[in-house]
Formats: sequence, structure tokens, C-alpha cells
Amino acid sequence: MKILVIGSGGREHALLWKIAQSPFVTKLFAAPGNAGTEDLAQSVTVKADDLEGLLNFAELEKIDLTVVGPEIPLVQGIADLFQKKGLLVFGPQASVAELEGSKVFSKDLMKKYGVPTAAYKVFQSSAEAKKYILEIDPPFVIKADGLAAGKGVIVADSAEEGVKAVTQILDEKIFGEAGKKIVIEEFLKGEELSILAFSDGKNIVPLASSQDHKRVGDHDHGPNTGGMGAYSPCPLVNEKELKELAAKTIQPVISGLFSEGMEYRGLIYAGLMLTDRGPFVLEYNVRFGDPEAQAVLTRLDEDLVPILMEVATGKLRRDRLLWKPQSSMTVVLASAGYPGVYATGFPISGLAEAGSIKDVIVFHAGTRRNAAGQVVTAGGRVLNVTAWGDSLQEAQTRAYEAVKKIHFDGMFCRKDIGWRAFTIKSR
Repeated sequence: MKILVIGSGGREHALLWKIAQSPFVTKLFAAPGNAGTEDLAQSVTVKADDLEGLLNFAELEKIDLTVVGPEIPLVQGIADLFQKKGLLVFGPQASVAELEGSKVFSKDLMKKYGVPTAAYKVFQSSAEAKKYILEIDPPFVIKADGLAAGKGVIVADSAEEGVKAVTQILDEKIFGEAGKKIVIEEFLKGEELSILAFSDGKNIVPLASSQDHKRVGDHDHGPNTGGMGAYSPCPLVNEKELKELAAKTIQPVISGLFSEGMEYRGLIYAGLMLTDRGPFVLEYNVRFGDPEAQAVLTRLDEDLVPILMEVATGKLRRDRLLWKPQSSMTVVLASAGYPGVYATGFPISGLAEAGSIKDVIVFHAGTRRNAAGQVVTAGGRVLNVTAWGDSLQEAQTRAYEAVKKIHFDGMFCRKDIGWRAFTIKSR
């Protein structure tokens, strides 16, 4: 089989790494890929949002399966485009990709199909939103409606902070078109849990549990990012409880969409908050979480390619997946200034030394090669150092041992990935 993976981040590197292990694969392509994917796949100089360019390449190369990594091409309709041409694609059509493309669509659908989520109101008017803020008690959460690279969520601890956030999003348009509407919702307190599940349009199969770390600073301080690290499994739930949570928070939406004539074929991600009132869905993503994918895929103990094919053809033939007993952890190495403004082009050293540590792999997220052939930084999240071990503590020790081998100007990371797990009693 010829397989094309679309995207250039750490999630896509992890997908390529896992797919490359399959005996079904004869040729792998990455569009556009990064400096780390070159050893696994042939790089294609087509950007992830160039839908026509990707279609032309897939037709020319007679690609058997296209795996879409990032959300933007899915929201733009790449699955629809490929399917119209008879090409098999892993990823949902644009109509259902709105689960991530629009917070308003997602919240309304959850409400419609009885999925527990935080109370919310939608605003387009800055004045009306600010008036509402004065009527409610902080803290509360303000979300840009559209795609904002994981940064469109602001937690306001006071009315003043809320008013500032509304001004930035609706008036100053810091998130561009993504901020034409906002959702203001109640703040939920509890433990976060990520649930990823394969869906063939009717049925779902959950993946192993994981927990993301969204805030930029240690112990969850600072602004939200696309994710600073993750680990798997999460001790908040056992396998039985995970399946029950997926049935309560993901299956109703998949079944609801199906009843409306829309089949969700791909990976669906539910970010949950486990509160003393029960589980609530914070958000849906329509693709593998990043960096959850890195932590979870390294634990998958079976061939990924048949699963992707079953999903893409709408015929899931399994109700559970096989997992290695080890724990895994991913630590994100980021550029100074992220998630705000940051510089790129800095040479990276120590990659070979880090990768030579037992049970460690360094997934590239924002890298490229310069004219001299050096691997340099090319993004806010640069590398995903992933390690596994017989315990989460062992995985953490290995991951940070590898982190110490790597250097680039302005490099920083959280020093506490997994810290919550050590205070949670395993289930």
C-alpha cells in the first residue's frame, strides 16, 4: 500500500512512525513533513492546506490511503474532495469536522444530544458580551468560535479580565476570523482527561486514556497552548470506566450525526473535565490530539494500518484495541515566547544523543533543514521527547534525561509533565 500522511507536526511524525511498522506499507509520503520524518517517508512539497495540490499528488501517485493529521484541511473539506474522486481518506467530512471548526456548532450539538457540557451563551456583539460578564460570577471561560491553534481559550478570573478578553477577540480580532463569535461558559473544576476514539460513522472504539498539559507553565500556570506534554495511561480511569465515559460523551454525538445523515469517519477526541458533578465535555477535536497521539501511539500493540482502513471504509471490525502495559510520556520542547511571538531558525543539537537512550524517541514537531543541512527550529512547539517504561515514573525519568541532551537557543519545557498522575490513586 502507498500511504500519504498530511501534516508537518509531532502528531504526524508519530503517525508515520507507527504506520511505517506495518507490513502492508510499500511506500510512505509526508506532505509536507519535517526534518524528523525524512527517515520514514518521502517528503512532498505540498502544504497541508493546499487541497487541490494534495489531490493532484494523490491521484498521480495512486495513493491507497490518505491520513489527514491536522484539523485545518479537514474543516476545509479535504475528505469530501478526496471521496468525490474515489480516494480513500482517514478523516471526517467538512460537515462533521465543524465539531472542532466551530465551538458554537459543537456546544449546540452536545446540548441537542444530551452530552454533559458546561452552561454557555454565544455572542457576536462585544457590548452584549461585556454586559453579560457583569451579570455572572467569575471565574468563567471565553472561547473563540473558530480554529485558533489551541490558543483560543481564555480563563477569566475577574470581570476585568473577561472584558479584556472580549475586547481582544471581538474588537481587536487577535484570532482573526476565528473570533467572529465567542462562547462564554461556566468554569469547571476537576481533573482533565483526554479520550480518543476511532469512529466508522456508527460505532466507536476508544484508545488508551491520556492526560494533556495545556498551560505553558509548571503546575498549570500561564496561558493555554496547543499542549506542552502528555502521558498515558491516565490513572483517573480504568479500561471499563473509559469505555463507559466514551459511551456517554462521544457515542451520542456520533449516533446523532448519523441520524441526521452524516457519518463521522475518523478519530474523534473528547477533552473532558471530571468534576464532582460527573464528567463534562470541554471540547471535541476531529483528529488525533497533539501531544496525546505521541504518548498513546507508542503504546499501541497492534498494526495501525488495518484500523485506519476499517475506519475509512466505514467498517470497524473490533470493539477494543491491544495496548502495551508500559506507561509513556511526551515532553514538548518549545521556542522562547511560545505561545506568543517566537523566533525560528536556531540549530538544534543533541538529537542523536537523546534518541539513543533506551526506550526514547524524539518526534519532530516544528523543524526543518536549512541550506547547510542542519536541523533548525521552525515552529513554536519544536520537539516531542517521548519515553516509555514499566511505570510512569520510569517514563518521566527517561524523558527528562533525553531532554537534557538537546539544545537550541531559547529552548524551554515544562519540568512537571505527569505531576498530577503521582497524586491520583490508580483505578
